[in-house]
Amino acid sequence: MNTRREFVKKTALVSAGITLAPQLSWGQSFTTTKDRLKVGLIGVGLRGTNHLQNLLFRDDCDVTAICDIDTRRNEIALDMFSKAGKSKPMVFGADEYDYKNLLALKNVDAVIISTPWLWHTRMAKDSMKAGKYTGLEVSAANTMEECWDLVNVHEETGSHLMILENVCYRRDILAVLNMVKQDMFGELLHFRCGYQHDLRFVKLNDGKSAYGLGVEFGEKGISESAWRTQHSLLRNADVYPTHGVGPIAVMCDINRGNRFVSITSMASKGVGLHNYIVKHGGEDHPNAKLKFKQGDIITSMIETSNGETIIVTHDCNSPRPYSLGFRVQGSEGIWEVDGNRIYIEGKASNPHQWDEATSWLKEYDHPLWKKYGELASGSGHGGMDFFVIQAFVESAKQNIAPPLDAYDAAAWSAITPLSEVSIENNGEPQDFPDFTRGNWVKRKPYNWMRDAY
Repeated sequence: MNTRREFVKKTALVSAGITLAPQLSWGQSFTTTKDRLKVGLIGVGLRGTNHLQNLLFRDDCDVTAICDIDTRRNEIALDMFSKAGKSKPMVFGADEYDYKNLLALKNVDAVIISTPWLWHTRMAKDSMKAGKYTGLEVSAANTMEECWDLVNVHEETGSHLMILENVCYRRDILAVLNMVKQDMFGELLHFRCGYQHDLRFVKLNDGKSAYGLGVEFGEKGISESAWRTQHSLLRNADVYPTHGVGPIAVMCDINRGNRFVSITSMASKGVGLHNYIVKHGGEDHPNAKLKFKQGDIITSMIETSNGETIIVTHDCNSPRPYSLGFRVQGSEGIWEVDGNRIYIEGKASNPHQWDEATSWLKEYDHPLWKKYGELASGSGHGGMDFFVIQAFVESAKQNIAPPLDAYDAAAWSAITPLSEVSIENNGEPQDFPDFTRGNWVKRKPYNWMRDAY
């Protein structure tokens, strides 16, 4: 921790290098460069305080304001300022709209939004309209209208938006991206990904039972169970697609020479949350009588304009080990995260047999991780949170387009409403809008390799 802090203090990590090639969009842009960035945080729950921790380590950032309607979370955040020896911020949270007073502050250049999903788009729109450089947690939008709102407000205001998808910076993902860019897999054909994470204990927790054994949500819930479970009750859709599809979209240059074209989705029956409630709360518990709309396993198939296919899986209500289920497959080879295995034709140890991927991932370790991996230790989620915040801060300081922009936020988040409609219509294919309005044809892919140094 101290090593990372001292490094940031001395060098600020060399302005543009680590941002992974941020480029200007075709809309309005600005050229102001700031030595220090004044940041406001809207939402200081578990995710927001993780961002706060990483920002407090930096000496090129001042967190000048925080906002949360949960006073307990504000108190936790303020204690973090004290322990870090940092000046206390202005605090907001009088009601659900007090965040607008934070956005009105002149001493806030950039804003990071880490709130419940239904607030993401409306807060991001208000932030961009206020001229703030906006970082938005995932997923970015819930409806197709909201997806378009993110794009339209970005283009109307010239304010930039970065979707803070940290999995794009995971060490194995960036190593495989390195291999993709060096054509190790040949011509790309097929991908698999998703969010496979048993979250029953998160969605149902009353704050009184032993950790992971609660059966309450909504007003009686705590943390994510206060809001996340409602989506499972009312929506049959892939409500959390970006951890899986974001890294894959980067690998196949979505919105930059390629785009999502269509999606078809299906859902299994939904029994996981009901069974969990019965097991830990009994058959007579009021929540045991609820009918959860979301299928336990939601499977979507996406087609791209370049002819690749992508299978995306949402699986959060069943007992299973964690996995994002990545597979990258091309004309010359394949990598799968589950089993840590790889096969490259002509270079494999034995024909038609898997090799362990460890040595390959080490050989193709991304320049970012080679240079800053030790510093990223302790930043959260295996170090990838260090890189996503670094990309955000350095892009915001220069006021240039981030690596993961408003068009990415819209395209990735559109999986939620499109999967919902497809499921309602027995898997009928749904067309993706072109959020770039045709500009995907001429937008250049970020050079994640060359400009990462």
